[in-house]
Amino acid sequence: MNSLAGQLNESIKAGNEHVYDMLSNLGKAIYFPKEGILSQSAEATAHAKKYNATIGIATEGGMPMHLGVIQDKLSAYSPKDLYGYAPPAGKPELRTVWREKMLRENPSLADKSIGNPIVTNALTHGLSIVADLFTEQGDAIIYPDKNWENYELTFGIRRLGECINYPLFTEDMSFNSAGLLDALLAQKDRGKAIVLLNFPNNPTGYTPGAQEGEEIVAAILKAAEAGINVVVVSDDAYFGLFFEQSLKESLFGRLANLHPRVLAIKIDGATKEEFVWGFRVGFITYASESKELLAALEQKTMGIIRATISSGPHPSQTFVLDALKSPDFAAQKEEKFQIMKGRANKVKALLDSGKYGDAAWTYYPFNSGYFMCLKLHTVNAEALRLHLIHHYGLGTIALGDTDLRIAFSCIEEEQLEDLFDLVYAGVRDLENA
Repeated sequence: MNSLAGQLNESIKAGNEHVYDMLSNLGKAIYFPKEGILSQSAEATAHAKKYNATIGIATEGGMPMHLGVIQDKLSAYSPKDLYGYAPPAGKPELRTVWREKMLRENPSLADKSIGNPIVTNALTHGLSIVADLFTEQGDAIIYPDKNWENYELTFGIRRLGECINYPLFTEDMSFNSAGLLDALLAQKDRGKAIVLLNFPNNPTGYTPGAQEGEEIVAAILKAAEAGINVVVVSDDAYFGLFFEQSLKESLFGRLANLHPRVLAIKIDGATKEEFVWGFRVGFITYASESKELLAALEQKTMGIIRATISSGPHPSQTFVLDALKSPDFAAQKEEKFQIMKGRANKVKALLDSGKYGDAAWTYYPFNSGYFMCLKLHTVNAEALRLHLIHHYGLGTIALGDTDLRIAFSCIEEEQLEDLFDLVYAGVRDLENA
C-alpha cells in the first residue's frame, strides 16, 4: 500500500475506527498524490514568478489560450475562469459559497461538524464516489422498493453490492421506517450496511413529515447501537422543492455525528436545485466530529476524482458560483419554485376532483420534487405506457406491473388536465380491448 494511503488510513482510524472499517479495499488503498505533476505544478504556481513551465495547458498573453468562436459567446467571463483546469476538489470559492448555502437552508447543521463540500460531476458522480470508497462485494445496499434505477447500476453492478429493498410506504401510506429498521437489523452478521435516503423521492415525489423523519433517524441509531456500521447517504437531488407539509431540511443534519458507527454523507448539487441539469455540478459532504478524519476522507475523495475524471468542468462551476452570488438569485429561484408548486398542486387537484373516479387508479403520496406515481388497478403499467406513446403521443415511465411515473416538472400547468385525460382514456382503451 502506498505510504500516503497508509497515513490517511491512520488518520481515519484515529478519528473513528468504525469509519475505517466501513471503507472498501479500494477506499483503503486510494489516496491523492502529494508528489507528482499536480503537487509540483501547485508549488510552481506559488513560487515560480518568472516562468511556470509545469501546467498542461496552453497560454497566450498571460491567459489561457482560447478560440474566439467560443470566447465570443462567453465574453461576460474572464478566460481564467473558463479554460484552465478546476482543482480536483472544485473551485474553492464555490465550495465555500455552497457550504454557506447548505448551513443557511439546514439550521440543524448549525452545531454539527461537517467537511467542506467537494465538487462532483453532478449527483451520480457523488454516488459513484461513495460506492467506490465504501462498497465491497456483498455489502448490503439498502433503499426502498420505489427508487432511482441508477442505484443498482452504481452500487450493485459496478461495485457488486447486494441491493436490498423494503416497501417505501406502509399500508396507511406513511414512510416505512419499520421496514428500513428490519432491513438494517438483518445485516447484524455482516456488521455493515449502506443506506440510501432519497427525499424528495424519485419516482414518487414523496418527502416524509417531521415524525417520519424522527423514526428514520431512530432506525439508523438502533442499527448502530446493535453494532452495525452504517454509511447513510442523503441523496438530496431535488432538495428545496417542498410544496406541502413535510421535512424542509435534509436528514443529513439529524444524522450528522449521530453515533460513532454512523457515517452521514450528503450528496446534492446545483443540477436540479438551480435548474442547470446539463452543467453537471454536484457536491459531496461528510460529517464527523474528527477534523483529521474529514481531511482524510477529502483526500481519498480527491484521489477517486483524480483517478476517474481528474477534475470537474471549470466553466459550469464558474456559472453556478456567479449565479449563487447574484442579488437576483433568490427571487428568480422563488419564481421557478412557485411554477413547480403550481403544477404539483394542479395535479393533486385533478386527481382529487373525482373526474377519474378511483377504479382505474389511486396515487402514491406526493408533496415535493418533480414526479408523482399512479398505482394502476385494472391494467398493466408497461402495456399502458406503450399504448399511450403509440396511440396518444404521450410519454410516461412504467415501473413494475402497477406503477406509472409522470413528471409534472416538464408539463405546463394548463396542459396537465389534458395529459391526465389521455392517461385515463388509455386505461379505458385497454380495459375494453
